[in-house]
Amino acid sequence: MRSRRHMRSRPYPAGSVVLAMAAAGSVLAGPAGPVFAADAGGRADLRADVNRDGRVDVTGGSDNTGEDGWSVERGAVYLPNIDDDSKRCPVTGPGGAPLSDAKLAACNDGTDTKVNGTEDAADLARIRSVPLPDLPANATGSLKIATGGAHAHLFLKRAGKWILVTSATRLTAAELRSGVEFGVEATDVVRDGAKWDGRAVVRLTVTSGRKSTADAVTLRVAPLLTQHHLQNTQQVMVSKVQGEGPDSRLQREFVTALGKGVRNAGITTPLITFEKYADRWAQDFVEPAYVSMTGPGGLRHVMRVMLRSAQPDRDAGRELFERIRGRDVGVVQVNDPAEPDDWSLNSMGNLETIPPYAHGGRSFPAGRIIMGERKDSGARPSKVMRTLLKSQGMQDPLLLDTSWLSVGHVDEFVQFLPAGTPRGWRIGVADPQAGLRLLRDAKRDGHGSTKMFSVPGRSDTPAPKETIDQALASRHLVADNEMAARRIAANLEILKRETGITDEEIVRVPALYTRGSEALSAEGQEIPVPRLTRMGAGSGLVDGLGDHGQQKWLAGRTAPRAAAAATVTTGAYVPGAVNGLLLGRDRYLAPRQWGPVVNGKDIFTEAVTAVYQRVGMKVSYIDDWYTYHLGMGEVHCGTNTLRDASAAWWQNPVTNRDES
Repeated sequence: MRSRRHMRSRPYPAGSVVLAMAAAGSVLAGPAGPVFAADAGGRADLRADVNRDGRVDVTGGSDNTGEDGWSVERGAVYLPNIDDDSKRCPVTGPGGAPLSDAKLAACNDGTDTKVNGTEDAADLARIRSVPLPDLPANATGSLKIATGGAHAHLFLKRAGKWILVTSATRLTAAELRSGVEFGVEATDVVRDGAKWDGRAVVRLTVTSGRKSTADAVTLRVAPLLTQHHLQNTQQVMVSKVQGEGPDSRLQREFVTALGKGVRNAGITTPLITFEKYADRWAQDFVEPAYVSMTGPGGLRHVMRVMLRSAQPDRDAGRELFERIRGRDVGVVQVNDPAEPDDWSLNSMGNLETIPPYAHGGRSFPAGRIIMGERKDSGARPSKVMRTLLKSQGMQDPLLLDTSWLSVGHVDEFVQFLPAGTPRGWRIGVADPQAGLRLLRDAKRDGHGSTKMFSVPGRSDTPAPKETIDQALASRHLVADNEMAARRIAANLEILKRETGITDEEIVRVPALYTRGSEALSAEGQEIPVPRLTRMGAGSGLVDGLGDHGQQKWLAGRTAPRAAAAATVTTGAYVPGAVNGLLLGRDRYLAPRQWGPVVNGKDIFTEAVTAVYQRVGMKVSYIDDWYTYHLGMGEVHCGTNTLRDASAAWWQNPVTNRDES
């Protein structure tokens, strides 16, 4: 767990965003120190918040050391000003016509050359010139963004107003004598470090007669960081499907139950609901991220950034611009012209974050991203997205193998749980072997004829009929789960090697997977469903899965090389307990298991609850069988969270116990 200096956190409205910075230990070289000629009036001296305490020191030397370079631990930070504080950006065209994705993304506070009010001014990183009281009356000053000018704006505070600095801007002798305040913003996040590393070098030149002195400071744009599970949940997001059909009503019942579960966990802020595009997979079309710097008084100034999935044909991402973007909330979307290797891999359910750690000489004070790839076929998530994430320099994405999963997302088998241990967190993983043991033990004890699932049927869909005996006798179930166990074990070895985590820190949660089969919709379309789940041809449920399940997104979106003929792909058979929602350090919302009921108790619910309780988690359950589970997802896939991002991302975690 990372160490923390005692720093106050500035409260910010739900929906504020923060972007983050460069790789641990990296140093960006800057220009040489002040360039000057002897001058009786003093030397040009420009200062920035190099020590990140929220104050530009113009009277002492606390911000001098390192002003010409940048590292994760020290150096001035400025924000990509991509929010819309005054809500000035249009979201529709003439007559209410929808804007293109490009036009939606083309407007934010960094795309104009104005400071749009006090909230926008708070997004500027401050630079100050040291007062030169003895400067001659004929002296003038000029400024230039010597490096990074194409990606930044510099403003001068003059007579209480912020004015854009241009090549024609001149500072008067009076201003230089009293000292001048400047503000700097980036116009975007770093997208490709090979093209722009986020650095801006601001140079002040003071001229008096034929003599001049100059000084420069280096800043780097805050890195865009994804959230991790050691950050407390502040607000939960979910899609709320409109309409009067039975499936829409059922999904809204899920939203109501979710709101109750969130309140029971002590989270009082209301749900954020996506209501326009009927895409219920709120985990998949957006990844909440953040950027931050230290503001006045040492308070962290955080801007939330909604990172849209690299799926331009997924319209739900437009609602991020249309409704969510605003004060201290920005949106980033990527443009990847390449045909996706596997469309589903670009969903944000395929992006999770290991909490902060240090191991093997590498430190990840803001955590580290994991994403799934299909090693069997070579399919990977969007290269443009991976380049953007890696270019932040903080959370170098680690790829795990999800070849064996039909949807292919890492959240289908792995999670990270807070822990009161030296490391501060544990890994939770699905355990198919434990799931098989539950069935075999029940059969051994004479309960083989018990129904595999206790979920009730619907008017258009009978309840699953298979028994424990039939499940164990299935041609594929045992083999599929033994395969899944091997695949999960291989991924765990990667996580152990990269993080230093030990077997004692792994929470193994009973699970079962099954390969898919095909059911027919009313139009005769083949829809993937869990193989052992009995569904009648043409049922309303099957039609619905083709309309709103992950099945919709998988259909016809896989590039030829993404299909590996020899690979069996699976999805959750029993609702995947690890695919739930962490609401607090000790509060977990899991999908209701609907497993076999033996002696009045659901054996999967009992086993899952016991596993989490052993590591101090209080588990509650929510029914997602018809709303998400049969659509090849669970609670986590259908929700998202905004977490407390006020901690300093540059502070290193404590040394892990394996390195003590």
